[in-house]
Amino acid sequence: ENRKGGNVKITEIKAVYPKYRVAPGAWRRHFWQIAVCVETDAGICGWGYGGGGVAAVDVVNRHLRELLVGRKFDDSADIARLWDDQYRASLPYGRSGIAVMAISGIDLALWDALGKAERRRVCDLLGGQRRDDLRAYATGPDYAWYRDLGFDAHKSSQAHTDAARIAEWATAARGALGGDALLMIDAYMAWTPDFAIAMAGELAPFNINWFEDVLLPDDLDELAALRPQIQPVLLAGGEHEFTARDFAHIARLGALDLWQPDITWCGGLTAALRIAELSRAHAVPLVPHRGGEIWGLHFLAAGYGEDLAEKVMGKREAPRDELWLGEPEPREGRLALPDGPGFGVEVNEELL
Repeated sequence: ENRKGGNVKITEIKAVYPKYRVAPGAWRRHFWQIAVCVETDAGICGWGYGGGGVAAVDVVNRHLRELLVGRKFDDSADIARLWDDQYRASLPYGRSGIAVMAISGIDLALWDALGKAERRRVCDLLGGQRRDDLRAYATGPDYAWYRDLGFDAHKSSQAHTDAARIAEWATAARGALGGDALLMIDAYMAWTPDFAIAMAGELAPFNINWFEDVLLPDDLDELAALRPQIQPVLLAGGEHEFTARDFAHIARLGALDLWQPDITWCGGLTAALRIAELSRAHAVPLVPHRGGEIWGLHFLAAGYGEDLAEKVMGKREAPRDELWLGEPEPREGRLALPDGPGFGVEVNEELL
């Protein structure tokens, strides 16, 4: 039986930088993900995921914790008020970057705690599940493996300007995955506008869906100028942006065709919901960065954004840290939510 959150009081907050066991150059180290626990007087611990590494751990443990311990929350509106309070308190050193990455972890932990207190999934707190399962796209270099797993969508990192290598990937990936598969490229800020225009022309026979992070996120005027020059390829980005304020600026400039906020960086679920409202108002599609992780899956399952969830797969032999136990694995290129309350996952204590 569901119960109301009942003014659950925050009794403790702690952030931890996990003991990742993957190679030093692996993306999970590079992205500096932190785990955040919010303890409550209901005996519930909500868990969230943020960014910013050891610096964000200090922001949580030495500043935001003092602001929030003793506060109560009963619904999503309360969580939004707590978000606003954290944003204002960290504004002198924040507004973006590490401070908002720290807030992201707390925000997700609060949503998890609220779901557990009400014995409901987070997607149900967002109005109910509107998508039974989600189309996933596989990010990494091993397109043959993704084909064997049943994926019909794939994104490749091409953070270089070797046109022949990019064309070789497009030829092989299209051949392996078929003519109807979605193919996308992540340039990870390594291209120039001229190179992007040249690649849009050269890759036209392969029907590439989007080019992602073509330039630095600061280059919004240049992105706005580039966008019409690579059509019909979409210009995608936004993983390095924070809060609805940043996306409103992107919308005013018309800098991107497709928005990709990262829910563990942009300010958590509260910020992602505000960004989704903006995307609807401006008729811009939204596909969360790393949306195949549990935080993005609840957001997408509740009907926000497009029916497309990024699953970072890497190579089939690559070591993986399982920080969140119970995250769904793709089946025939689809992802389905777990049944448990909150986000439906547990933290792997061994990595803490």
